[in-house]
Parts: sequence; C-alpha cells; structure tokens
Amino acid sequence: MTEIKKYDTVLDQNPVFRAIGRVADQMGMETYVVGGFVRDYFLNRRDEYFDIDIVTVGSGIKLAQNVARHFGKEKTLHVFKNFGTAMFRLKNTEIEFVGARKESYNRDSRKPVVEDGTLQDDQNRRDFTINTMAFGLNKTNYGALIDPFAGMKDLQKKQIKTPLDPDITFSDDPLRMMRGIRFAAQLNFDITPDTFDAIIKNAERIKIVSQERIIAELEKIVMTDKPSYGFKLLFHSELLKYIFPEMVDLYGVEKIKGNAHKDNFYHTLQVLDNVALRSRDPWLRWAAIMHDIAKPITKRYDVKAGWTFHGHEEIGARMVPRLFRRLKLPLHDKMRFVQKLVRLHLRPIALVSSSITDSAVRRLVFEAGDDIDKLMLLCKADITSKNPEKVKRYLNNFEKVEKKIVEVEEKDKLRNFQPPVKGEEIMKIFNIPPGREVGIIKNEIKEAILDGKIENNYSAAKKFMLELGKGLGLITESK
Repeated sequence: MTEIKKYDTVLDQNPVFRAIGRVADQMGMETYVVGGFVRDYFLNRRDEYFDIDIVTVGSGIKLAQNVARHFGKEKTLHVFKNFGTAMFRLKNTEIEFVGARKESYNRDSRKPVVEDGTLQDDQNRRDFTINTMAFGLNKTNYGALIDPFAGMKDLQKKQIKTPLDPDITFSDDPLRMMRGIRFAAQLNFDITPDTFDAIIKNAERIKIVSQERIIAELEKIVMTDKPSYGFKLLFHSELLKYIFPEMVDLYGVEKIKGNAHKDNFYHTLQVLDNVALRSRDPWLRWAAIMHDIAKPITKRYDVKAGWTFHGHEEIGARMVPRLFRRLKLPLHDKMRFVQKLVRLHLRPIALVSSSITDSAVRRLVFEAGDDIDKLMLLCKADITSKNPEKVKRYLNNFEKVEKKIVEVEEKDKLRNFQPPVKGEEIMKIFNIPPGREVGIIKNEIKEAILDGKIENNYSAAKKFMLELGKGLGLITESK
C-alpha cells in the first residue's frame, strides 16, 4: 500500500524543486524527484546531494529544456536523445531529467527495450526498494512520499532488497548485483537472504556486463570506509571469481606436516582495511589489494624453511600492468605508483629485521622517491599478526626506520635523485659519444652516492668521475 506523507519542508531547503514543480505544472507534466536524493535524505547523508534525478510522465528532455531556460542554463544543457535524458549543472548539483519508462530484457543482453510508462512502471524497474522512493513535485502532491515497495522500512531495517523478484531483477541487468553489494558496503547494510541467493544464482551473468561498468562499481567498493565487507560479499557471492580471479586465488590455507601458511585473501582484506583507516588515496588502496597478488604462483614448501613466497613482490609488480589493463584501470602514473609499492613493500620490513644501515636506507629513499611516506603506510598496514606484542614490536621498529629515513634524507637529499653530473658534461670532458660508457659512468656515480662513498653534490661527483675516467682509460694523468 502506498504511503502518503508530506515532506515539502525537505524540498523547500533547495529552491530548485519548487521551480521544477512550477515548470512541470505549466507543461501539465506529472513530475517527481526519485532515488538517491530521497534515500540519502532519510539516511542523513546530506553531503551526498550532488545528483538529483527527476522523473516525469512524458518527455524528460522537453521538461529539462524548459527548466534549464528558467535558470538561464540552456547553453549548458546536455541532451542524450538515444537515452531520452537531459541534464545540466546548477552550482555543485547535477540535475538529470528522464521520462518515466518501463523496460523488458533479452537474456543475452543487458540493454533493455524501453517504452514510455507511468511512475509505477518506473519504480518497478528500479534496482532496490531503498531507491524506488519518490517525492511529488507538482502543486497537488508537492512533498508527498510515494513508497510502493516499503523502501522506508528497508532503510530502517538497514537491508538491501529488490522491489520485484530478485532472480528476474539480476538476470535482466546483472550489474545490479554489483550495485547491491556496493550499496551494502557504502551504507553498512545487510543484503536480504533471498536477494543474496539470487546474486549467487546469477553471478555468472556478470560476464555480459562491460568491464567499464564493473570497474566503476568496484572502485566505489574500494573507497568505502571498510572495503573488506564489500569484497567478502563479492567473494561469497562468487562474483569475485568472474571479475578478479587472481584475488580469489589468494584464498585458502594449505598445510603440510603441521605447517600452515596464513590465508592471504583475508590477510589482504585486513591490509586494505588498515590502509582505509589512514588514507583516502584510492591508489594506495589498490596497492594494498595487489601487494601479495603473486603469492599463489610463488608458493613453495621447503622442509627446513617451511612455506615461502620468494620473489612474490617482483612478480607481483610485473603483474600489475596486465591486471590494470584487464580491469580497465588507468594505465598511467597511478598504475606505476601501484607497481612501485608492490615491488618495494617488503623492503622496509627487511630493514626492520636487520641492522639499519645508511646505505640500505639511501637505496630505499632513492627507489621510493616522493612515495616513501605512502610506502611506509602500506608496510605498517601489512602487519596483521594476531599477536599484539609482535605487532607492537614491528611498529616500534618501523618508527626507527622512519626516523633513519628522515636523517638520511635531510643529509643526502635523495628523494628525487638526479645525478649531479649530467650526461652531456661526461661526453664533453671525456670526448666520447652517447653510448654505453656514459651510462656506466652515471651508474657508478649513483652507486657511490647510495653506498655513501661520496656526498650527493656536484663537486664530489665530478672528482669521483675524473678518477673513474682514469680507471676506464678515458683520461690520462697529463689531462
């Protein structure tokens, strides 16, 4: 039964709604604000009001054109005729208009056959009950809550539920399975048993959805306050094995002669949560996700050493570009950042385990560059032992490493290291062409600085270079 309750004071907090209602009345069009705005109002997520979805019975494009004209936004109105939608931005808010519609699906495609429909048709096609609620905008029903699927009750119960048969809902549009898990993760809601069972049943149909749409949902899950919750839902629903099988490969514990390794899937999720507590950087979170991604293919059992994962950091770093490419993540400096952190994530731990030398710290700072602080944050997050004393000991040792990093950085200025002597000067002094010898000299200067043999300045580097030239026969004593 439809619940009729007035929320006109809610709408009047933003004058755009009265204006849309007046224009709609002038055009004789039944009009509503639906979905996220209504849901987020009742969840007190007022900071989320950057998108407003308007549904009208009739042409959403015509309504948008008249509303845009009212606000003087005709020139910035974007019309998408193929989808029957139009939108414009008003200050920080994006307002999208669409005509009410009903949809039918072909099993082999997630693209629906769309027809004009009523508000009820439009609410029927929506993904979850908490997204079906609408406020009326016309004078006769301004602020009235239209809630045919008891979305308000599901908000109060903190549950994700489809308005119609979940099996049909997910089979028709498999992306809704990802959206359901994303909403559960963002809102910290439960997914009702019948809805989750339907996700499990239809998980394989995610393969007909474009990777671009899948990664858009996955990125939102990664950016939740506790991303492990969303990933656990993806795992148990079996969606994860279709969208990110390498992560599923991390799951499980193998035991030989009483020796067992940790479950690297749950370890990875704990590292991800630890990072999420300290940083909103999405790429640092992706580094947490991928830091142990090569452990399944490097896992070995040795009678003396037990379980080993030798080289997983280097092999994992090599896997990063391929994973980014397949997942449709950007192949630019952010990918290289993740690759760098995957490659280096064991280095600070190795320093903790041994005496900290200036040379080892110099090399770490040189290789990490400006990302040294984020690398250290990842390394701290990687300490997930259930033994609190062990965790405390490692974190205390990391503080010593960080202190040493500051000391070495202040003294040697290696964070963005550039050879003090340029290649052009090397060629001029030794009268040699570009080639292997120039590279050898530059590398020897770098190694001497990192080893602490010479200071990181031009004078020391040039003196070392001249001595090196003598040894290579490029310069004689007479010169």
